[in-house]
Amino acid sequence: MEVLIILVPLALGLGLIGLAAFLWSLKSGQYDDLDGAAWRAIADDDPPQETQPDLAQVKR
Repeated sequence: MEVLIILVPLALGLGLIGLAAFLWSLKSGQYDDLDGAAWRAIADDDPPQETQPDLAQVKR
């Protein structure tokens, strides 16, 4: 039972640290655009490159 004197304040302290980290992430805007990152990963930003015909084959 004596270990509870150490573990209860330790658990409360870790909970407060987690809550502070969550509130900090909310203030910094990490949850503002939840869908944008997923669409940017899927979107193809590079336009397709047009292949130029081989000049040797065109002259024949």
